Amino acid sequence: MTTAADISTRIIEAVMAQKLAPGARLGEQPLAMLFDCSRTVVREALTRLAARGIVTVSARRGWYVIEPSQDEAREAFEARRVIETGLIRSLQGIEKPALKRLKQHLLQEQAAIKGNDVGTRSFLLGDFHVCLAECLGNTLLADTLRDFTARTTLIAMLYQSSHNAEQSCADHVQIVAALEKGDTALAEKLMAAHIGTVQQALRLPVSTDPLAQLRDALAPVGKAASEAQDLHTRSRKAKPPPVADRDPPPDDPSTYLGALL
Repeated sequence: MTTAADISTRIIEAVMAQKLAPGARLGEQPLAMLFDCSRTVVREALTRLAARGIVTVSARRGWYVIEPSQDEAREAFEARRVIETGLIRSLQGIEKPALKRLKQHLLQEQAAIKGNDVGTRSFLLGDFHVCLAECLGNTLLADTLRDFTARTTLIAMLYQSSHNAEQSCADHVQIVAALEKGDTALAEKLMAAHIGTVQQALRLPVSTDPLAQLRDALAPVGKAASEAQDLHTRSRKAKPPPVADRDPPPDDPSTYLGALL
């Protein structure tokens, strides 16, 4: 019997595998049919994911995967940096079984990079950070990191990250090697650099003025139009300004794809 926890886990995994894009609609009825369960169970799963910041609900649109803003993107990476470097900093030592598990995960990453399954590759690269938290003995933070990793995966999709999988895997290998040597200071430094590099690969607009976009949007229309008209008149002098073309009709509203699980 499919439970709400099963459904939420599958949705998180689909996000981490980049099979569910930001803004993807999650219809209750299609999900109920897919998982052969009631809409009540589906609604419970989606409600849990909403509390975890992975999905949201709108009275008009229904349930859909979040589309993180620029500020939310920066906050998500900062949260991951604090959690993951803090975990390594507080580490007293790492057991051999934990190292063995991390190395096995790295082998899976490397195999996925050589293959053609983009979904598996994306999932494993993100899941490394969850696995690391579990291996360091903190399952509570591992669950938190799973959600933050899913959010940063959505961010990478939304803002077209240029960071490549090979570099991520290489970073992971160096972090594990430092942990194996007992050099937690180096491992912490490598983790901070890794998260920073992934964040810097995002195509996020940078503005020194936090009010720039709002200021431009709310500039007096009459004043802006007058300044534009004066400039146009000076450039063409005797020629009268041309009549503006009619604005094209708006495109039809886009439709949302169903869940890709």
